[in-house]
Amino acid sequence: METEGNGGRSVKSNETLFSIIESLKERDVAGVTELADQLGLAKSTVHKHLVSLEQHRYVVNEGGQYRLGLEFFNTGIHVRNQYEVYHAAKERIDRLARETDEAAWLIVHENGLGMFVYGVPRNESFSFDSTIGTWVYLHANSAGKAILAHLPDEEVAAVLDRHGLPAQTENTITDEDELFDELEATRERGYAMNFQEDLRGLHAIATPIIRDGRPVAAVTVAGAANRLTEERIESDVYESLLEAVDDIELRLVYG
Repeated sequence: METEGNGGRSVKSNETLFSIIESLKERDVAGVTELADQLGLAKSTVHKHLVSLEQHRYVVNEGGQYRLGLEFFNTGIHVRNQYEVYHAAKERIDRLARETDEAAWLIVHENGLGMFVYGVPRNESFSFDSTIGTWVYLHANSAGKAILAHLPDEEVAAVLDRHGLPAQTENTITDEDELFDELEATRERGYAMNFQEDLRGLHAIATPIIRDGRPVAAVTVAGAANRLTEERIESDVYESLLEAVDDIELRLVYG
């Protein structure tokens, strides 16, 4: 890490700030000494950053114990509202969940990862509160594979160079050639499938939302493996999903 000159000190200070935020996220609540010991930092350094975060409402000090503040929530909602695809998809995803009686989700990709930005849980397939805002690896997720399948090969390669192909379950694709074969099959089918690749006991199907020739997001339907079978996906769920994505793409064009 760069440590010399004003720019170097600024970068190091930023890294320290983010490490404190991530540590608070993991621990929910912590004091200055606990954070300093965990991160190997001086207590004065940790305290200085916490005071600054508190002044900007990003942390709350409750008797010397700090937790993340609602300003992060405010910022996150603002970011989500900037995505046109969120506004175009929200109502249609609600309807898709009712039609399929399964969980339906909107996943947007940034920096080589996917995030659940909106969803409707059904049949307790997902915990809504713990899923919204969650990052996922694109290669191990149906929505992620739907997105990757419609990106140029060099962009897919860049994602793999950055994030690798970590296994989430024993069914996750961890071989690059196998993944490219799966992406080709996804394009031919018109949808991506996930058979217990990121979560055991869960199946999912996804189709990308294309705008100006590029995938801006994907819609996925997910449910218990014994209920959302391959046969049901092909005979029933796929058509509902495709209709939903077609409607969303039209809304993106015509508003």
